Amino acid sequence: MVQTKTVLNTEQIRKDFPILSRKIHKNKQLIYFDSAATSQKPKQVIDAMDFYYKNYNANIHRSIHQLGEEATAKYEEAHEKVAEFINADSYENIIFTKNTTESLNLLAYSLTANLKKGDEIVISQMEHHSNFVPWQQLAEQRRLKLGFIKIDGKGNLDKKSINENITKKTKIVSLTHASNVLGTINPIKEIAKIAHENGAVMVVDGAQSVPHMPVDVRQLDADFLAFSGHKMLGPTGIGVLYGKKELLEEMQPFLYGGEMINEVTFKYTTFNQLPWKFEAGTMNIAEAVGLSAAIDYLKKIEMENIRNHDKELADYAMAKLKEISWITTYGPKERGAVISFNVRGVHAHDVAQILDSEGIAVRAGHHCCMPLMGVLKVPATARASFYLYNTEKEIDNFIGALYKVKKIFGV
Repeated sequence: MVQTKTVLNTEQIRKDFPILSRKIHKNKQLIYFDSAATSQKPKQVIDAMDFYYKNYNANIHRSIHQLGEEATAKYEEAHEKVAEFINADSYENIIFTKNTTESLNLLAYSLTANLKKGDEIVISQMEHHSNFVPWQQLAEQRRLKLGFIKIDGKGNLDKKSINENITKKTKIVSLTHASNVLGTINPIKEIAKIAHENGAVMVVDGAQSVPHMPVDVRQLDADFLAFSGHKMLGPTGIGVLYGKKELLEEMQPFLYGGEMINEVTFKYTTFNQLPWKFEAGTMNIAEAVGLSAAIDYLKKIEMENIRNHDKELADYAMAKLKEISWITTYGPKERGAVISFNVRGVHAHDVAQILDSEGIAVRAGHHCCMPLMGVLKVPATARASFYLYNTEKEIDNFIGALYKVKKIFGV
């Protein structure tokens, strides 16, 4: 077996994740290859949230008692940690939402509010529904034009299509940083430059990139970046929207009421300062505490090490899969920690069910990318996705289980 070359101590890391010791299906050891859907949580995150509920559970920003002040301090500290994690200027750039989907919907509504008939929005053929449907629906409602950057035969964005679609009429470009199906890592910095030269704002779906690699919003020159806590070792129920301050100040809020208010009279309402202007009502306080602990965990390991580990696992798995004639893989050679594949003549759901019987959790279906499935000319794919707690031995077991699929279906 090829030895992992990164400095990650995977054996030690795995001890921090209680669920990974679980046995399923007749005492099969769990192999979790579905981190692109949601990651597992280390005990440090679980304990941090438990400590909050046991020791300083209170609402934020509204109480002068000690519990309220402690909760507020931890909640605001979480904003600061996220800002530092992605190299934002300040906590003011960081808005907490429920997830990436809500972050992108917030942007879709607020950024299109002042667009006029004929203005253009550009996305790509590989987008997740969360970065597809909001723009599509609002384009239809407001009579805007929606353009699609094509992918080439290798699963990369087609360079000619990029230049053809982003024009002086383009107002918004919204692209995934890393595809949840193809594993493609898109050249956001270069595309942001083209967008800005044409007067458009650059929106980045970072759901699959922020958990797996160093992401620097200044280096990318992203105007907005959306991602979720639950894909980066944190809890469900909390997402992040990063935005450049000047753009956030210009935007109208998406939700009204509660903490986002500065002053309300019978004649008018004024809004709070950033980022609270976009955080209406009681927010997910415990989840912010959990996200903060997840960032501490990731920073201790270092994102560059995680990226290298992911790459080595993906390369190792791809090399094994390429040796099997009855398996088709999708996407480019240089990829993130995601591999979508099909077994010849077998539906992806059947593949996933048999793998599950061997204790291996993978995803199967269209992965919230139905238009992309149409481009690939398949109804669905199976998908294995890796993270810092996965090993090459698990991949070996996964490859072995695929031969069980072959045997059952007579491929």
